[in-house]
Amino acid sequence: MRKADSCFFRRLGLWLIAPLLLMVLVSAASAKDLDLSKAVKVGNGKIMVIEFTDPECPFCRKAEAYFQKRSDVTRYIFFLPLKSHPASKGKVQYILSAKDKEKAYLEVAAGTADRWKLSEITPEGIALQQEHEQIAREHGMNATPIFMVYGSVVRGFDLNKLLPLLK
Repeated sequence: MRKADSCFFRRLGLWLIAPLLLMVLVSAASAKDLDLSKAVKVGNGKIMVIEFTDPECPFCRKAEAYFQKRSDVTRYIFFLPLKSHPASKGKVQYILSAKDKEKAYLEVAAGTADRWKLSEITPEGIALQQEHEQIAREHGMNATPIFMVYGSVVRGFDLNKLLPLLK
């Protein structure tokens, strides 16, 4: 291989890896910058988990089922309704409109929130849902679920990566 070709491939590798590395570093470093008062707090355990989720995401639902069994975790949930799940946005707006957001979230997660409850959406809930999406974008989130645990970022519901962080 010629020297020019080798240099090209090194540059190409840098162009491919640098954005991913930057996204991981920005996500991990910025967890402390998140305004947790805007998140939905679920649980009262000693382990803090920040979560970006979509109520219609099947992997997010698996994560929810797992965390329901953990009383030692407090989750701060931000919502990122994905375009591939059109019903999510209304569910998120319902949750964020509720006076008891944790209860509304658990209703939606359990599938017990009726469609008529979507009529309880408020302008404040819509604004907060848009704010959650903005927060996610600012922190490089573009998929769900994503977890932040003590500065580490886990993309996807990967128990092999999550379990060591939850000890």
